[in-house]
Amino acid sequence: MTIALRKQLQRPLPQVSFGPFRFLEALPWLVMAAAMRVIAFGGGAVAIPAIIVASIAVLHAFLVVAQRSIELAGGQTKLGELGFTEQFRMSRAVLGRIALLMFAVSCALLAAGYVKLAPHMMDGIDGMAFDQWTDIGKFWSAAIAALILLIIVDAEQNDGQVSFLKAVGEFARRGLWIGAAVMVLGLVYLGLGLGQGWVRSAIWNFSQVSSSSQFIKNLIYFVFIFSFAMLRLWVTLLILTFGLKQSYIHGTST
Repeated sequence: MTIALRKQLQRPLPQVSFGPFRFLEALPWLVMAAAMRVIAFGGGAVAIPAIIVASIAVLHAFLVVAQRSIELAGGQTKLGELGFTEQFRMSRAVLGRIALLMFAVSCALLAAGYVKLAPHMMDGIDGMAFDQWTDIGKFWSAAIAALILLIIVDAEQNDGQVSFLKAVGEFARRGLWIGAAVMVLGLVYLGLGLGQGWVRSAIWNFSQVSSSSQFIKNLIYFVFIFSFAMLRLWVTLLILTFGLKQSYIHGTST
């Protein structure tokens, strides 16, 4: 069994931080990603660099939550031992491969005549933390998240060497449980999207009628955005980690 999901046979690592803070470790990366998304929406020459930085920030947040999720599942991982340079190198390598996949799928959809849908395929990474605009895009982000987790697990076993093809092979071999996890996650994304829409409308109505200061209104919106981002990312990793663990327990047959 992979080191990421091996039962703890060694002495547990010492607890070095206040427990609840562990659920917020990814927050700085999500704040950076959100800031870069705002810059990218403004267009211009900085849009593409901003999108790249935002994607790397989301992947860094993904790495942090993946470590905690694996530990909660009773497994061991060395992700926490990676330095910033190693994390950046891994995130960059993952981004390059996943970006090519998203670009290829987008081009295929364009060629097939799905002009409106194609651009949303480029939001696969973004959709792991922030709401996708289309229903199919939500399932696409779930599949991308599963593939990224498999890439990370494989890289951890191979001295940080990222292999897209090996991850695709693992996805196929563990298709029963990973596929089920992706479908469940896609449905959860749909539910989160609805819930986020309702809360967004309530906050907008509040901002129109409330006499509160602009600072309070901005603070409420800040908490809203990043609460859902953190929730989405944690749910993503918990569901996928569970599916991956079950695939090891019950075998790899599809």
